[in-house]
Amino acid sequence: MRIAVDAMGGDNGPAVIIDGALAGARAQRAKVLLVGNVSDMEAGLSLVKTTGVDIEIVEATDVITMADHPAQAVRRKPQSSINVALRLMADGKADAMISAGNSGAVMAASLLVLGRVRGIERPAIASYIPTVKGKSLLLDLGAVTDPKPSNLVQFAEMGEVYVERILNVKNPTIGLLSNGEEPTKGNALVQQVHLLLAARDDLNFVGNVEGKDVTMGTVDIVVTDGFTGNVALKTAEGVAMFLMDLLREEMTSTIPRKLAAFVLRPAFRSLRSKIDYAEIGGAPLLGVNGAVIISHGRSSARAIENAVSVGARAAQYDLAGGIAERIAKVPAEPLSVAIDSTVA
Repeated sequence: MRIAVDAMGGDNGPAVIIDGALAGARAQRAKVLLVGNVSDMEAGLSLVKTTGVDIEIVEATDVITMADHPAQAVRRKPQSSINVALRLMADGKADAMISAGNSGAVMAASLLVLGRVRGIERPAIASYIPTVKGKSLLLDLGAVTDPKPSNLVQFAEMGEVYVERILNVKNPTIGLLSNGEEPTKGNALVQQVHLLLAARDDLNFVGNVEGKDVTMGTVDIVVTDGFTGNVALKTAEGVAMFLMDLLREEMTSTIPRKLAAFVLRPAFRSLRSKIDYAEIGGAPLLGVNGAVIISHGRSSARAIENAVSVGARAAQYDLAGGIAERIAKVPAEPLSVAIDSTVA
């Protein structure tokens, strides 16, 4: 397994990215290809443990920053670390690519360098959400903020492939995020998508789900547009951070509580591991020809380590190939009937 890592992405500098990448590669017994400015990467390598990992340094002479316009920067900076890392995949020199850089640029470059899976209209960013029952997959998280109804149907199909292959959940349940469970709830987009999904006998669509259902684990897959999904994800992250900070403040406010906190420290660590974004690592960009993982801009070394694991599994289970197979099996008749009914 060969993992290309954009060493220049993220807010915390190359040393943090490299530290996490090496830890992830070591755990996965994978080769890591560090892509970026050579002197910066060598400086980062001097600060971390490098034993037990096959490392290759690949030079990229430019960087796409968070301030850059994604699509314009991808074309204007062909030697950026994002572009170079993706070309390693396109050339068969890497099996997966990880970046904590400009997510819009990662998506634009992936479409340009790798291309879409045949039959896929638009890609989607997907990620696990911790729930009371384990985890659910939420998509899209920002790839397509103003989608067509057919895009969301394909998000459901791609999510099904991901959950079946990675979590080994057969015939996963699918819910459409809305402001009510009734089929008549939601905006025009949600109502049209509901009709399309309900017409599909090959999808285990259970209907609309509300925001509270996301963390309750009501369904295995939650489908929504990229704008709503991104807001939902950031809100969940904010609530988790707020609760952990509030709990820490309350448990350290008096000496008796500090003693209790010491006794309960293992439980707090377990709780934190279940809701910390770093334990998820990164979100796969589904619908492109390759295993591309987008990590949070403020990713820690632990987050990058887990992102490497996500990328390795996406490559190992050939998600792109699975999505291509799934799309090829899509029945045309029920979809056309549902579309006609939304127009009538």
